[in-house]
Amino acid sequence: MKVTRDRIIGVGIAAGSLIGILAYGWVLYVYPTITLQATAFTAVAAMLCVLAWIGYTLATTPPPAPIEDVEKELEKGVESASAESSREES
Repeated sequence: MKVTRDRIIGVGIAAGSLIGILAYGWVLYVYPTITLQATAFTAVAAMLCVLAWIGYTLATTPPPAPIEDVEKELEKGVESASAESSREES
C-alpha cells in the first residue's frame, strides 16, 4: 500500500483531533467552570462574527439590476446577434 501525502495529512488531522478531545476532556475535568465559560464565549463569539460578516456583506454589496433592465439587454443582445449572423450569411 502506497502512502500518499493526502493519507499522511488525513492521519495527522485524525490524530490531532483525538489529542484535542483528550486535552479538552482533561482541561474540563481540572477547570470545569472556566472551561465551560470559555467554550460558551467562543461559540457565541463565532456565531456573532458570522452574523457580522453577513451583515457587512449585505450592507456593502450593490443591489442587482432590475429584471426589466436585464431583459432589455438580453433582447438587444439577441437582436444584435441575429443581425450579425444575417450579415455574415450575405
